[in-house]
Amino acid sequence: MSTVLTTLALVLGLVPAPAGQAPPAFAAADCTPRPTVVLVHGAWAGTSSWNGETERLQRAGYTVRAFANPLQGLTGDAAGLAAFLRTIDGPVVLAGHSYGGSVITNAAASSPNVKQLVYVDAAAPAVGETTGQLSGAGSALGGPAAMLYDKVGSELYLKESVFLASFGPDLPRATGRQLWAGQNPATMGAFTTPSAAAAWQHIPSWYVIGSADRIITPSSQQAMAKRAHAKVRTVPGGSHLTLVSHPQPVTEQILAAARAVCT
Repeated sequence: MSTVLTTLALVLGLVPAPAGQAPPAFAAADCTPRPTVVLVHGAWAGTSSWNGETERLQRAGYTVRAFANPLQGLTGDAAGLAAFLRTIDGPVVLAGHSYGGSVITNAAASSPNVKQLVYVDAAAPAVGETTGQLSGAGSALGGPAAMLYDKVGSELYLKESVFLASFGPDLPRATGRQLWAGQNPATMGAFTTPSAAAAWQHIPSWYVIGSADRIITPSSQQAMAKRAHAKVRTVPGGSHLTLVSHPQPVTEQILAAARAVCT
């Protein structure tokens, strides 16, 4: 394979990069101003869960901001994100993972600079729906709370066994245990507060669906993507933490959304 074809294959993720070597940077969109990409994590995760995407997007020439989602309740979390978005000049591509999808769905409704929405193994609620209602039949979160969470006051930590077996089962076990140890807890209000908005009704949307997601089932995500008329990319074998285990295809979908702003 020629050098040019090899580089193209690496960029598109068709072949893996050699061990210890990052894939080449994506070509940046040829428009001004380029949108800022804002990444919103979900429950039991943190801003570092987007590290793989942040690195790739920055190499492609994009400004990236990772919002520290408080995970304290949908109304307040969305208001906090909306305030954060008001500090950014120019167009925004807003991506949310898991519960972060509900947060971007509400925050974007009052943020006119948001031009594209990207859902990554995420909830995209309609008005009146809760995040918890969208996990789907057969979700690992459908069991008794005492078997799923360690409760500290009003905050819920995902149990290690659930995290490793259902949240990120496609990660190396050592990586999964590190992420479990550093998880950010969420209150029940994050999952039980009805959505007050549905920004996907008027903002173009994109979806990344891990085919092996056990937290928000692929069938539930496909139904949400269909009603949002979203462009869908399925990651074979991807878990609920596809953004960590498969950052390349997730980045490619975010870049597609960013380039759509430019066109």
